Amino acid sequence: PPQVEDLVDIADHAYSHKQVLVMEKTILSTLEWYLTVPTHYVFLARFIKASIADQRTENMVHYLAELGVMHYDTTIMFSPSMVAAAAIYAARSALHQVPIWTDTLKHHTGYSETQLMDCAKLLAFQQWKQQQQQGEGSEGKKGALRKKYSKEERFAVAMIPPAKSLLTGTDSA
Repeated sequence: PPQVEDLVDIADHAYSHKQVLVMEKTILSTLEWYLTVPTHYVFLARFIKASIADQRTENMVHYLAELGVMHYDTTIMFSPSMVAAAAIYAARSALHQVPIWTDTLKHHTGYSETQLMDCAKLLAFQQWKQQQQQGEGSEGKKGALRKKYSKEERFAVAMIPPAKSLLTGTDSA
């Protein structure tokens, strides 16, 4: 897509940079188009519904997704939809749900089990690392996240160990 400066040049500077942006906003508003930045939250609601998750699983999915977003590696290596789908995969793995990945989940997420594996392994590693740091005085944002998901009303999902199959790299199928 053209940059605003390109449009200003095409119009031979008949409009300023600001005027082009104001008009773009007016057109989008008139068409009732609302632009947002996709985050993992956008995808989680749909994916969780497709997984037919109970509240414990749903809390585990949110915990893993939030944990992933707090790590730079996850956010630059994987798209928000991939993080959301991998959080479901890693949560179902940790909670020993069978099957871990269904045709319904593949359809709704657009990802196969193989495509999710690298991201799911990274989330499981981050979960393991978070548990190893427990009690080391590492509060901050990650400690707050652990505390949030260690509460009974969130089924203490932060205390559940990650799936060994994701940590060791063995095939879970």
